[in-house]
Amino acid sequence: MKHLIRRVFAAVAILALCITAFAQDEDEFEPVDLPDDIAAKVSDLPQEKVDFLRGDGIFGFAERHELLFDRLDSKTPAQIEAYIDAMMRVTELMKFNPDTDMASIPLNTESDGFNAWKTRRPAEFDTPREAGPINVNRYLSAGPKQGIPTFFNLPIAMTPEDLVAGEVDIAIMGAGLDMGSGYRGAAYGPRALRTAEIYINFSMSEPQHMHTMVSEFNELVMVDYGDIAIDGMSTERSLEHIREVVREVASTGTIPFIVGGDHSLMYPDVAGVVDAYGVGKVGIVHFDAHYDAGGGSAHLISHGQPVRRLFDEKLVPGKNFIQVGLRGSWPSNRGFEWMRENGLRYHTMAEIEKNGWEATMDRVLDEALDGPEFIFISFDIDVLDPSFTPGTGTPEPAGLTTREVFPIVRNLCAMNKIVGFELVEVNPLVDPGYTTAMNAARVMRECLNGIALRKRGLTEKNYLSPLTTEHGHDE
Repeated sequence: MKHLIRRVFAAVAILALCITAFAQDEDEFEPVDLPDDIAAKVSDLPQEKVDFLRGDGIFGFAERHELLFDRLDSKTPAQIEAYIDAMMRVTELMKFNPDTDMASIPLNTESDGFNAWKTRRPAEFDTPREAGPINVNRYLSAGPKQGIPTFFNLPIAMTPEDLVAGEVDIAIMGAGLDMGSGYRGAAYGPRALRTAEIYINFSMSEPQHMHTMVSEFNELVMVDYGDIAIDGMSTERSLEHIREVVREVASTGTIPFIVGGDHSLMYPDVAGVVDAYGVGKVGIVHFDAHYDAGGGSAHLISHGQPVRRLFDEKLVPGKNFIQVGLRGSWPSNRGFEWMRENGLRYHTMAEIEKNGWEATMDRVLDEALDGPEFIFISFDIDVLDPSFTPGTGTPEPAGLTTREVFPIVRNLCAMNKIVGFELVEVNPLVDPGYTTAMNAARVMRECLNGIALRKRGLTEKNYLSPLTTEHGHDE
């Protein structure tokens, strides 16, 4: 009996840990046939218990029926019934009970500061000014070790009117949301990215990109759009405001670049862009070690669920959702089945190891062109191997290298009309150096350089400057 209790508690622990990751929407499930020996042992049990044993309710306790049947094979009929009873009891205990549980903790709507966290500062509080970007650097050639930190030492903009007046191409903004993940600290990702470049001098004509000999800083009008307000006590309350700010930027024609924060941000970031461009008109290229389409959790959004929510709300067609770099232990077979059923196109590290990176990169670039006019890139920094990005909440070994990631991001942004980009899961609190922030900033620059190439009409695949690929050239 003690052995049985230990097994039940182990099953409960596994269920509690995995239900967010593996639980899927309920589909039609065909009950399985019982092995003859198991069928004989349960022949006298109530039909309800036999049906549970044959049904999909056991998936919280075993990945597939065969594994469960192996566990029950050596048990007596009484022990099998006790095991089934325990699974059924645990299943009911895990469910919402309206008599004892609260669906949510009520907020204090009487608070005078209920919306203080997202109340915008009135322009009347400040010195009157004309709309447009503001340069906060005192000196012409601003180095990284002085002045007020902004993304890439860019001017700042505060309102959509600033973006329109300045004819801004790119608005980079922070979104320090990190309550949807295990490790806290991604909230400081934007701050880390603003100070990531420790030696580059962003002058009027530099730096060029050595691979392309094109400077994104010369070709594009870019600003730091500040940080989006976050309710530090609630992911759910923060999402609609994030969506609102992303939408207001995208609606001006400026491309929002969002620096997170955890990957819960994918939902409001993509939704805000879709609000501006239309449902079904935006495709997603999602770089990540994880597929982030979990379901079944008590919380409807976290850093492991934004893809599921986008699909539940029918904001992105399956064919137009491309995932790159999946690896590790998640998703399970059922997760891959969900992706196939919804038409997602995905590229695992197993595929890359089998076919090579060049072939996989070509497929991804072709797939991105085989869809809508607009593309949003969601880049979780953990798609890179932890040797390049140790400062992240969910590192996964055997990932992509910077030499693989940089050219595909640059090509995607050169070959497609990018309408949004997010870089998430940079956690400087667990970064032993500035490695993660440095590589993350370079990922952003690769996309910016790709957009600059597109502006110059240089959109062919794997574009490289002849100046950097030949041994010599004529002046």
